[in-house]
Amino acid sequence: MYAIIKTGGKQYKVQAGDVLQIDKIDQDLGAEFTFAEVLMIGGDKAHVGAPLVKNASVTAVVTKQARGRKIIVFKKKRRQGYRKFGTHKQHFTEVFILGITSPDGSKTKSDAKPVVKDMALERTQRIEQKMADRVARVTARDGDIPAEVKTTVKKAAPKKVVAKKAAPKKAASKRSVKKAAAPKKTAKKTK
Repeated sequence: MYAIIKTGGKQYKVQAGDVLQIDKIDQDLGAEFTFAEVLMIGGDKAHVGAPLVKNASVTAVVTKQARGRKIIVFKKKRRQGYRKFGTHKQHFTEVFILGITSPDGSKTKSDAKPVVKDMALERTQRIEQKMADRVARVTARDGDIPAEVKTTVKKAAPKKVVAKKAAPKKAASKRSVKKAAAPKKTAKKTK
């Protein structure tokens, strides 16, 4: 059995067990809700709505609230010196379809379980992992020295600042000497 639902001004064909990305809706992660706007139920017996099918619903679970890939927004008007550059990330909600209920009472349910992903938590974990990797690299580079050796190593004495002597000027080569420009001769016009 399948259903055609309407959400966010768009229509989607769904079956039990499907995972789809829709425009952002205000639901919490892991929240179970129903799509009331069912336009059609298909399968063994079809139910077509005018415009909606009465007593039909699609049950779903929110599995992810995130933003899509970055797209570039570039505007230009030729010969006007007008150029604007921007980017945009669209918010979306990922839902898992649990089941479909038709108006005659028949139901289909998914055997699979929804996998809920908290993107904010995953992002903080990625950042913490990067920091731990940096610390491990620094300790691997500097941390292999035993403590006894560290105490016996003397700090290097500061270097004395010595004024540098000016280097003697080199004689210019013959090729690099420029000839003096001769004044231009101008012919006077006579009447």
